[in-house]
Amino acid sequence: MYPLPVERWKTWNRTIYKASLPVALFIWLLPMLAVLVTSIRSSEELVQGDYWTWPKHFALLDNYGTALTQTPMLHYFANSVLITVPSVLGAMLLASMAGFALATYRFRGNIVVLFTFVAGNFVPVQILMIPVRDMALKVGLFNTVWALIIFHVAFQTGFCTLFLRNFIKQLPFELIEAARVEGAGEWTIYARIVLPLIRPALAALGILVFTFVWNDYFWALCLTQGDDAAPITVGVAALKGQWTTAWNLVAAGSVLAALPSVLMFFAMQKQFVAGLTFGASKG
Repeated sequence: MYPLPVERWKTWNRTIYKASLPVALFIWLLPMLAVLVTSIRSSEELVQGDYWTWPKHFALLDNYGTALTQTPMLHYFANSVLITVPSVLGAMLLASMAGFALATYRFRGNIVVLFTFVAGNFVPVQILMIPVRDMALKVGLFNTVWALIIFHVAFQTGFCTLFLRNFIKQLPFELIEAARVEGAGEWTIYARIVLPLIRPALAALGILVFTFVWNDYFWALCLTQGDDAAPITVGVAALKGQWTTAWNLVAAGSVLAALPSVLMFFAMQKQFVAGLTFGASKG
């Protein structure tokens, strides 16, 4: 019923598997490698149509320096920080409280509320484009950072609630009962017992939500116009010119836009793995 470990496969199948892994990895990394190489290629080579060979002249400092100083990349980066950090904190705060209530309280309609959070994750985001944009225009939030923050908090809370509710459900309920017997209030139980116990899950969820919000392009394009509130994903697209495009600058901007997510993942890799395996076994 379960897949056999690779070590127990037949010799021929194991050989094919090990030989195909580097090929699949190279194909998967090829677009990223092309962007990295283009970001250090000089404009003269691009004008000559030299896209796929190894750069003859490295323009690393020129391309990245130009992208940072002669384009609004730092402004876009600041907007992304202003959007992402409150969105992650807001979604996780609301989701942790909702997940705590759904996991520990028994009330009529508990399952219905949980299914509502689950069903919201299956709604195609494209069908929400027009009503969300019209609502932002009517309440005066269009082309503001707050429009993206409120939307991301609302949209990510459903997934985060489902994620955290399942983790809180794995905690020993006797701890919560004992705290109630000792006279602890619900806010005390939530803040001093539940949250410390689910820190690995919160770390894993924080990385996921940070990546979702930071890399969002669709809603940033729908709810912003111009440079005032545009995040870095829209800013990279804005580097493309009307008649000609400096693809080395676009590639450098793309690398700079992807760098925070990559660095955050590697910095919190242990917490991410611990959060995903939290509650997988009981000892």
